Amino acid sequence: MIDGKSVRQKLIGSDDERAVSPVIGVILMVAITVILAAVIAAFVLDMGDNMGDEQVNAVVDVDVYEDGSGNEIEVSLTENSNADSFVVRGDVGSEQSLSLNEVGDSDTVSGSALSSDSGTVRIVAQTDGGAESMIKEVDFSGMDSS
Repeated sequence: MIDGKSVRQKLIGSDDERAVSPVIGVILMVAITVILAAVIAAFVLDMGDNMGDEQVNAVVDVDVYEDGSGNEIEVSLTENSNADSFVVRGDVGSEQSLSLNEVGDSDTVSGSALSSDSGTVRIVAQTDGGAESMIKEVDFSGMDSS
């Protein structure tokens, strides 16, 4: 005689032997594939990196002069796209702000502001949004380096 419990045991199995439903397995595989594809795309396409950062674009001419108190650095703004302010960093006693508001303006960093008789200074353009970019690097030692 056919016992229902033994047939059920052979067809379905016990709770310990039961596998995951094929439908649930397929759904899980699709979900994992979609998540992996999104993560890989984020790295390959470089999404998320630099989001919200704007590029700072400006061009300056820099001349280094020897004066009585040492080197003097003159910075002239020749092109400006979106820079709101300019600073001098590097071998200066402390960061020096430049007063360059429009194309054609020039400003000078005096020899007394420099931390030594020779070294390197970097002109950095900044936006009000906090983005900044080094637009010129100049070595100074008393010689003209335009």
